[in-house]
Amino acid sequence: MRRVSVFGATGSVGVSTLDLLARRDDLKVAVLTGGRNVELLAEQARAHRPELVVTAFEECYRPLKEALANTGIEVAGGPGAVVEAGYREADWVMSAIVGAAGLAPGFAALSQGKTLALANKESLVTAGPLLLAEARTHGATILPVDSEHSAVFQALVGESLEHVETVTLTASGGGLRDWPLEKLALATPEEAGRHPNWDMGQRITIDSASMFNKAMEVIEAHEFFGLLPEQVEVLIHPQSLVHALVAFRDGAVMGHLGAPDMRHPIGYALNWPERGDLPVARLNLAKAGRLDFAEPDLARYPALGLARQVMETGGAAGAVFNAAKEIALDHFIARNIGFLDMAAVVEATLSAYAARHAIGKTPASLDEVLCVDAEARALAGTAATERATARV
Repeated sequence: MRRVSVFGATGSVGVSTLDLLARRDDLKVAVLTGGRNVELLAEQARAHRPELVVTAFEECYRPLKEALANTGIEVAGGPGAVVEAGYREADWVMSAIVGAAGLAPGFAALSQGKTLALANKESLVTAGPLLLAEARTHGATILPVDSEHSAVFQALVGESLEHVETVTLTASGGGLRDWPLEKLALATPEEAGRHPNWDMGQRITIDSASMFNKAMEVIEAHEFFGLLPEQVEVLIHPQSLVHALVAFRDGAVMGHLGAPDMRHPIGYALNWPERGDLPVARLNLAKAGRLDFAEPDLARYPALGLARQVMETGGAAGAVFNAAKEIALDHFIARNIGFLDMAAVVEATLSAYAARHAIGKTPASLDEVLCVDAEARALAGTAATERATARV
């Protein structure tokens, strides 16, 4: 019986993962981790009976402990406990913690030398070379779980990367895709937080509207598949039915299509290298009727231009980019800055960090990545405060 762990169990990817695990009797849940949603985490623990449940917040430890009293389930709390949980024996680990907080647990899980199903974008964006080297050191396998990267991965089965000309990631355009450009500056967190196709959390949905989510995925694809920056492209595809396209040097294009349901890429990673039955809607192209595509407007989505800059710079640029994006998003959700100010904060942070350090130098360790992250967050906080002051 395979042992599986789910890091970020209470998020949308974690919930979808547990939905699939509940349909299997050949898997044993070893670890569940979550954040502040103690009620849901405890409910998941009672349903799946893991050996260990961890909340990332120390103040949530006691409520979680009380909620799981008399269950025999071990309970722990705090960021350090989440990392320690990564060293627990597991054959398959879902890395679905949002943000840079997912870095250290993912590295810990790779030490098991098994399979890491990677939904944490930040791992590749901030520490791609280190993460891939860690996997090679321990003989571990990393499987992409983002729908777009899973689509590319599947399209490349039996193919050589040497034959690839371009990889195109599709984007819905988010909840504000039809807004006039001049109106975007006035968008509220509530308006940006409504997605037309996917059911996700607030932060990733806003990132979808700003296209920062896609910018992260562009950098991810560059790192994971070893593609040149110019080989990674983006198309707006409102229906979210085509998840990625891989174009080969003989003119052929392989596309991956499917209903917008995260259980497909999760299930693919769970069953890999085989395919298993999944409870997802089957695609009916006749019913869909049409598939639309458009080039993204960089004036509307400046995050994509910044992603190009990050890929070309390399080194620590990804870690700076991600840290600044997270801080900018915090300030937008708090209504300190406007929707379009987020890209300005990230751009200012990249410039400020580059003025202090050789930003193109690759961090030599995870500790160095975390140091870059901490400094970039401080710089982004300053940039966000300056933008907020300018708005008053």
